[in-house]
Amino acid sequence: MSTSFKPSIPVFTVETGLDGDMRPIGLVRGNVCMSRNVVKDLMGSLKTLVGGEITTWTDLMVESRDIALERLVAEAWQLGADAVTGVRFSSNFIEDVVEVLAYGTAVKAR
Repeated sequence: MSTSFKPSIPVFTVETGLDGDMRPIGLVRGNVCMSRNVVKDLMGSLKTLVGGEITTWTDLMVESRDIALERLVAEAWQLGADAVTGVRFSSNFIEDVVEVLAYGTAVKAR
């Protein structure tokens, strides 16, 4: 899918359609693995010594979640979904890589 086209459908954390008139199509997901910048990582590590927010790591997580969510929406759109319900995020660190997974249930209006 082209990165210039961004489908838009409603995404909810609730488990069911808002009015009960939705039927599930199936599980949809979007994931991304992103590496940390070595220089920014060093600066972030130094920040842990004095405390406070490590904005470079926060920015990495925000960007990762945004990409995973975009991919989830694109997959749901390809299935013909009208919305995605029960959306959740999961994240893991594997050495210097962060993996973010967004998943939920694609639904279609009856």
